[in-house]
Amino acid sequence: MSRIFPKFGLKSFRRDERAVSAVEFALLAPMMIGLYLGGVEISEGISVDRKVTLAAGAVANLAAQTATLSTSQMTDVLDATTAIIAPYSTGPLKITVSCINIDANKVATVKWSVTRNGATRSGGIALPSALQVANTQLIFGETSYTYTPTIGHVIKSSITLSDSMYMAPRISAPNYNGTACT
Repeated sequence: MSRIFPKFGLKSFRRDERAVSAVEFALLAPMMIGLYLGGVEISEGISVDRKVTLAAGAVANLAAQTATLSTSQMTDVLDATTAIIAPYSTGPLKITVSCINIDANKVATVKWSVTRNGATRSGGIALPSALQVANTQLIFGETSYTYTPTIGHVIKSSITLSDSMYMAPRISAPNYNGTACT
C-alpha cells in the first residue's frame, strides 16, 4: 500500500518541483496578456492620432494649391483626406477646411468653409498672434476623430483626437464656387 500511495509530508511537498512551471504560468499569464492588450490599444490610438494630424495637413495643403476650387474639386480634396485614415473606419472622421481673410486691422474673418461630417465656420476667428499678418489669407484645415478602442482594456471609453493646420495659399487665395477669400 505504501508503494501505491507514498507518504507526502510537508518536507517532501516543499521539495516537489514538478508543477512549478504551470504555477508560474498561471500567475504571470493574466498580467502578460493584460500588458499585451494594453500595448495594442495604445499603439492603435497613437496610429490614429498620427493619421488625424496627417489629414489636417493634407486638407489644408491640397486646398492651398489652387486659385479656384469647384464643388467637385473640393469633393476630391475631402476624399483624398478621408483616404489617409485607412485602414480605420472613416465614419468618426470630421474634416473642415476654411479660407480666412486677415484685413488691414489684423481682424480675421472666415470667407468660406466646407466640411465633411463636421460644422462649417463663419464670422470672426481667433488666430495665433504670429499668423495675424495684415492683408493676407490663410487656409485652415481641421480634423477630428472619435477613437473607440476595439478591446477596451486600458482605454475604457472613446477619445476625440483632433488637429488643425494653417497654410498660406500657394498661388493666391482660393475662390470656392465663386466665393472669394479676399
